[in-house]
Amino acid sequence: MREFNWTCPYCSSHQTVVTAKYDVSTVRFDLGDTVDGKCIGVQIVSIGCSNSTCKNVTITLSYGTLKESQFNDDYRINEKILDLPIKPESRARSLPNFIPAPIAQDYLEACRISKLSPKASATLSRRCLQGMIRDFCGIREKSLNLEINELKKQFNEGQAPRGVSEESFEAIEAIRKIGNIGAHMEKDINVIVDIDPDEAELLLSLVENLFDDWYIERQRRQDRLARVTASAEAKEAARRVPPPNQE
Repeated sequence: MREFNWTCPYCSSHQTVVTAKYDVSTVRFDLGDTVDGKCIGVQIVSIGCSNSTCKNVTITLSYGTLKESQFNDDYRINEKILDLPIKPESRARSLPNFIPAPIAQDYLEACRISKLSPKASATLSRRCLQGMIRDFCGIREKSLNLEINELKKQFNEGQAPRGVSEESFEAIEAIRKIGNIGAHMEKDINVIVDIDPDEAELLLSLVENLFDDWYIERQRRQDRLARVTASAEAKEAARRVPPPNQE
């Protein structure tokens, strides 16, 4: 196995995965000719986190067609038909506790169902977006569209919260448009617009970008300011201490 870079979904530790922390097991199903092919089976990939304070195990199961491995007599997945996270149960990031609980809960649920029901996942991503605009930006209107327009107005006037950028609006519009497909039925009920799992995953990545650019970056600024303020106060207190008497 070649070493590869990986980020642990539990502790967010960036690391290089080595052979001792990586395992692939494949089971071939002897079912003859099936609708999915003649050579089918499941592959289980397990990775152990090298971070000594974490050591969690990540397990993913894939079902699909198989082909013989070029390195041994074993089989490996050729084309995936189904890909399921086993542990952890979703690709959700670990969120800091300063992100409001209702928003975090919608995000976690959207991650859990992104493959099972991409349309429902996109709808929850849209809820996350609206929750962030109301909480972080302090904007509350009758609809998400009106709230986005108000945020754009504030941004153009230089009054938007720090962290809101042109890139923010690209993410916002993508989440709103695709999320609307899940949230609202088409006027013609015979028109079905699907959302595939990759699109649902993309929306979740955009939600995570807003977490980083808005909440996490704000917390970092506050932490830096607190450290500088504490240092300045300590220096000022030290200046007030009278020097020791010298005989």
